This record gives sequence, structure tokens and C-alpha cells, in this order.
Amino acid sequence: MQDTSKQYDAVIAKCRALFVNKMSDYGSAWRILRLPSLTDQIFIKAQRIRSLQQNAVRKVDEGEVSEFIGIINYCLMALIQLEKGVVDQPDLSTDEATQLYDEKIALTKQLMLDKNHDYGEAWRDMRVSSLTDLILQKLLRVKQIEDNAGKTIVSEGIDANYQDMINYAVFAMIHLGEG
Repeated sequence: MQDTSKQYDAVIAKCRALFVNKMSDYGSAWRILRLPSLTDQIFIKAQRIRSLQQNAVRKVDEGEVSEFIGIINYCLMALIQLEKGVVDQPDLSTDEATQLYDEKIALTKQLMLDKNHDYGEAWRDMRVSSLTDLILQKLLRVKQIEDNAGKTIVSEGIDANYQDMINYAVFAMIHLGEG
């Protein structure tokens, strides 16, 4: 599992670097986004990945990796929004946003390590297309929870679903990097 931890960190380092650079370009404009808007952004990325996996012709010269990075970063933004709430004006410096990013990814990585132990790294035998489908399924679950005003009866909450999507996207990127 040590390889998984290092591979995970390498994927997150790419995602984090893009997040920091975009914070430098745009500031924390994303702080005005409500959760359903972030969920929809993630959904668009996941749908594009599925289209890329199913269609032989590509009209935009960006592959799956950039979309998985987008899923990871939008999920982390959503986790931050869950904690801090939505604002009317950008309110986080790059340093503050990056600190929150690091806190959320540390919790998400620990969840991955715990589940990875219990599941025996089963994801290593999964296809990238299956990981994409699982992300889409989680998105549909999140949309339903959002439609239910965040209430669940027996299911895990929105935060756990965002964390699972991050981890599935990291696994997909590890697979794509090995392929």
C-alpha cells in the first residue's frame, strides 16, 4: 500500500499545483458557487470522460486526465463550501484556500487508506471506465441528496460522496499513468 500512498500524493500534487495557479489567476471566485453548481460542474466533467471513453472521435484536444483533475479540484472546492458556506464575494487568499485544500485532501486520503486496507486494493483490478461510472453514480446520489435538502435516512452524506469521487478520480489517474 506504500506505492498507493506515493502514487496518490503524486496525483494530488498535480491537482494542487493547478488549483494554486488558478487561484493566482482568478482568486477565490469559486466561493460564490452553491453546492448544486459545483455538483453540476463535476457532472459535466464526468460526462465528458464517459463520452471520451465511448466515442472514437474527439473534437477538443483534451483527454481524460485533465477532466479527472477537474473532478478532484471541484470536489475539494465543494468540501470547502460545505464547511465554510457560500459567500457573495470571494473571501479567501491563495494561502487560506490552499490550507483548506490540504486539510480536506488529508482527510480524504486517510479515508482512502482505510478503505484500501479493508478492500485489499480492489480498485487496481478495476477499469477506468468503471471508476468513471462510479463517479457518475455518486453524482446522481449527491443530486438526490441536494434535492432532499441535504437530508438522508440511512445513507452517508454529501461530504462522503465527494470524498469517494476524489478517490475514484485519483485511482483512475493512477491507472492512466500506468497505462
